[in-house]
Amino acid sequence: MPGLSGPSDYSQEPSRHPCLHINAKEPFNAEPPRSALVSSYVTPVELFFKRNHGPIPLVDDIERYCVDINGLIETPKKLYFRDIRMLPKYNVTATLQCAGNRRTGMSITRKVKGVGWNVSAIGNAVWGGAKLADILELIGVPKLTSSTQSGGKHIEFVSIDKCEEENGGPYKASIPLSQATNPEADVLLAYEMNGEPLNRDHGYPLRVIVPGVIGARSVKWLDSINIIAEECQGFFMQKDYKMFPPSVDWGNISWNTRKPQMDFPVQSVICSLEDAQSIKPGKVRISGYAVSGGCRGIERVDVSIDGGKTWREATRFQKTGTPYIADGISNDKWAWVLFELTVDIPQSTEIIAKAVDSAANVQPEKVQDIWNLRGILNTSWHRVHVRIGHSNM
Repeated sequence: MPGLSGPSDYSQEPSRHPCLHINAKEPFNAEPPRSALVSSYVTPVELFFKRNHGPIPLVDDIERYCVDINGLIETPKKLYFRDIRMLPKYNVTATLQCAGNRRTGMSITRKVKGVGWNVSAIGNAVWGGAKLADILELIGVPKLTSSTQSGGKHIEFVSIDKCEEENGGPYKASIPLSQATNPEADVLLAYEMNGEPLNRDHGYPLRVIVPGVIGARSVKWLDSINIIAEECQGFFMQKDYKMFPPSVDWGNISWNTRKPQMDFPVQSVICSLEDAQSIKPGKVRISGYAVSGGCRGIERVDVSIDGGKTWREATRFQKTGTPYIADGISNDKWAWVLFELTVDIPQSTEIIAKAVDSAANVQPEKVQDIWNLRGILNTSWHRVHVRIGHSNM
């Protein structure tokens, strides 16, 4: 498209922070150390996980860059970048999480297919941009609409990047029109991240942010928007990111029996301690993140220091000095909460965290119960083993 192009090779990749753990080099997929996630409520851009499916697109001429809006609407429109920036700007604090977060923990049980993510394929940022509901209203689609007059019920986002899974075609995904036209859903066409223009890894110049939903639906490097009758038929909607039971394997899978995964389930992870870490006996601060999709807050984070025999409730917080109450009006409703608890640990043990969201959903105890062949949505109790000895904290 004019102004933005998708390279066919990896010769022009951007530089990245040296502390990132690289899970795949081409395409580039990497995550920060888990301890970095609890160092601040808003994740620094350079420490935000990188999830890519192909070479990073390049902006040739920002003045020529535009987004085509087509499909089942009366009046197709071409929106230039400057047009989008003239619309009312909103800042939305939202957590993005790859559906494959904690995949390595699931693969220990049984082998799964996918990039081997540890616990840091997640981050929290302040996204700035125009609401999709405002943009759709410009082309005659009113707010809180579930169907256009021509039968459009879904919004498809098409990227400029080239993906092997799409046989060299673009990455694409969709959300329901009812979600796209709801201002309270806070779906953005974002051009800023943490108050600065998006960088190349995170979608410069323009990306979609769909809060509360797995990151696969927040399409980067936006090329076009299509109003369509059915869900997007792209690879990542129809043959990936679907939740199957443990009984399904590559020999009996039937992709069309499951809907594409949207909201992510309740999740929590201990970030202040590594598994198999040596610590000194005495007071230990346990901290981490907890989050749930679909605009559900975190009601409780329970921590056990004896392998699940007894539990203690951790303190939860978002903004410093502001008490956190699940679904409270002062909360960032699409963002994670951080939790912490200081306990006395006199001996080697297993420490566990589990979260409960505001709908009383709780993390499953065993990863075996939610194993699936793609290794997505590992939300089982998070466990770290510590041993008393020489501290490497």
